[in-house]
Amino acid sequence: MRKHGKKKKIPTKELQYLGARISEARNKSGLTQQELAVQCHRGMRHIQNIEGGLANPSYEVLSDLIHRLGMSANILFFSNMEQVEQEVQHLLCKFAACTEDERQIILNTLDCLAGQFLSRRYTATEETK
Repeated sequence: MRKHGKKKKIPTKELQYLGARISEARNKSGLTQQELAVQCHRGMRHIQNIEGGLANPSYEVLSDLIHRLGMSANILFFSNMEQVEQEVQHLLCKFAACTEDERQIILNTLDCLAGQFLSRRYTATEETK
């Protein structure tokens, strides 16, 4: 029987992904869970739960972890960020070769397209509810 009647935490796909990225960054930094916990003023069990996908860290905790580990918040929320960054770098090279007027046209066009895609996605999501 469990202590205090607590339910067992079940990791979600998103929290598992987030925890794996934090664990990966911690290992690259050469830190143990205990060292990271001390440096971020958190308990080691909390760090273990985050890395295991069992805890949903607050903004404050994520901020401390991101800053200590020197990582991008984007990596935590976008699972395909490395591929996206490569695609963006490819476009940036082409963008840099354009004149200032051409770059402004590209920026305005992309802003409009992105706005339309997001609007359509969220409108479609609401209609299916």
